[in-house]
Parts: sequence; C-alpha cells; structure tokens
Amino acid sequence: MSEMNRKLILEDGSEYLGVGFGADRDAVCEIVFNTSMVGYQEIVSDLSYTDQAVVMSYPLIGNYGITDEDFESKAPSIGGLIVRDYNDLPSNFRYTKTLSELLEENHIPGVTGVDTRKLVRSIRDLGSRRVLITRPNVSLEEGLRRIAQTPVPHDAVSRVSSKRRWYARTANPKFRVVAIDCGMKLNIVRKLNQFGCNVTVVPYDTTAEEIRFMNPDGVFISNGPGDPEDVTCVIETLRQLKGEYPMFGICLGHQLLALAYGARTYKLKFGHRGGNHPVQDIATGKIEMTSQNHSYAVDEASVAATPLKVSHINLLDHTVEGLCCPENRMFSVQYHPESAPGPQDSTYLFERFVKNMSS
Repeated sequence: MSEMNRKLILEDGSEYLGVGFGADRDAVCEIVFNTSMVGYQEIVSDLSYTDQAVVMSYPLIGNYGITDEDFESKAPSIGGLIVRDYNDLPSNFRYTKTLSELLEENHIPGVTGVDTRKLVRSIRDLGSRRVLITRPNVSLEEGLRRIAQTPVPHDAVSRVSSKRRWYARTANPKFRVVAIDCGMKLNIVRKLNQFGCNVTVVPYDTTAEEIRFMNPDGVFISNGPGDPEDVTCVIETLRQLKGEYPMFGICLGHQLLALAYGARTYKLKFGHRGGNHPVQDIATGKIEMTSQNHSYAVDEASVAATPLKVSHINLLDHTVEGLCCPENRMFSVQYHPESAPGPQDSTYLFERFVKNMSS
C-alpha cells in the first residue's frame, strides 16, 4: 500500500485518509455517491457532476481504462473521484489511457484506499455535504475554515454549456431538433441521430425568438448540473415556447420544464445516482430499471396546480420521475433513457418524442 498522502475533510468534522491519483491539487466539492458497477468513464465525463466529488460504491475502479469512444463530454468537469481500490494497469484492448491520466489532464483530484462503504453510509444517513480534498497535514480546523470560506457555486450551467451553436447531422433525416445544452451528455445526441433527427445544439441562454427562427420540429432540454432554479433564462425560454413545439426534457431539463409550467423543485437528502433505480410508468404499469444522476426533484404536490400530469414514479422513495402535458405534446423524465453503458429499458421515450413531432 502506498503512503497515505491525501485526506478528505467533511463539513461535519469527519476525516478519511487515502492515496492520491489523478491531479495533485486541493478542491472543495459537494460529496455524493454513485452505485454503478461499470461506467466510471461516463460518470467522470458527465457534466452533471460539475463541482461534485463522487464516491464510487463499487470497489474496483480503473480496471478497463479509458477509451476514446465512450466520453459523454469533451472536457470533464467533475470535482473529484473517491474509490476503494484504483487499478492503474487496465486490461482492455480498447483502452487508450488510464483513468489517472484522464483525471490529471483535466485537473481532477482522485483518492483511493478510502473506506467507501463507511463513507457511502455516512452520505445516506447524514445527506450530501461539502468536502475538502487536501493533504494529510491540513488540520481539521483549517479544513473546516476553508470549506466555510469557499462560496457555493450557482453558475454551473453557464460554465459547462456550449459557447456556440453546433450541429450533429444524420443520414436521411426526418426531423429537425433544437437541443438546449445545459451540460448535455453526448449519447443523447447520438440517440436523437439514431432516431432520424438532425440536431442543432444551442447554448443554454439561447432565446425563444432565436429558437423560433431555426424552425425546429421539436425542442429538447438536456441534463446538467446544479440547482434548476439558478437557470432562470432557460425557464423563461421554455415558458415562452410551451405549446408551440413538441418538447422532451431529461434530468435537469425535466426540472426546468416543471418550473416553466409553475411547479416547484426541492433538493433531495443524498440524490439518486446509479444504474439500478426502479421506475414505474403509471399509464402502463411497466417497471423500468433506470440510470439516474440528480440532486433535485419535482415537488409532487405543486404539480396539481399546473397542466402537468405525473407519468412516472420512483419505486424506492416515490419521488416524481416523469411529467407530461399531452395537449402541448410535452413530456419529461428525471432519469436517463439514453444511459450508457446501461440499462436500456427506456429507449422508447425517444420513439415517443419522434411520434409527437410526426403529429
């Protein structure tokens, strides 16, 4: 075992020692956990994890390396990665670099050798908290002072959204989709292309007037990081566009659509992150295994005062997982139907979006 050269200091005063990999720098983040057994590259490159230190509950991480085809963004912005057993000798004919090399290139600190079972239980019991990733010689008092003096960011979407418009075209397209990029996973664009859509990806602050000028067949609102109430410009754009085009929102896009229709959101104790969340489609009774990554949820009581209907429910904690407004050809889900590496139970939602555009 290597020398313990990194330390986690949580704002409740708990401390965890470990060994550093990736970037050798200090960071203050929100600490969360993910229960996925595979897909650490997709997690690290998912922009929804901006400013968050992710604890992987599955112990062995890094064993299949990093591959060029599996990124969910071009510039990962995760706050940090905390694992039990990091493997720096991948066994995978597709791998092009190690996980540590990827983290180092993107200035992301990693910590291995941590008792992640204890840490995950702590997050479940006490909720998500802020954490300082630092050196072992930093005292608890100094660490807590640095956490308290670091402001909570409220500009995550503006930092990770595309800075200019870009295009993803497919052969023999049938539809034109404008995708509002709040931190979008690239596999969403791939899925839209697979279903015959030419996609125009636009920055988060694109106005309703600009979207109307593009004359799309449908509007998609992406996932992304942070508190949905911080993204007021997207909420206003959706408020102006509702009813004009078929709309489909995923994760943060689901929450933003709820806010645009007058519902409310709230922060969960420790969020939902992982590929094993059962969700029930209320209309059909079908249960889907879903991939999720979010800290906020839609307040079910507030939906009653809007034109929205709850379409999906989480069977673990009964939170709202889907909304719809059939007269406006709008629907949204809290989970990720495009999830890579899986599960793939919810791909039918892209078919639903295409059918709405056909009508």
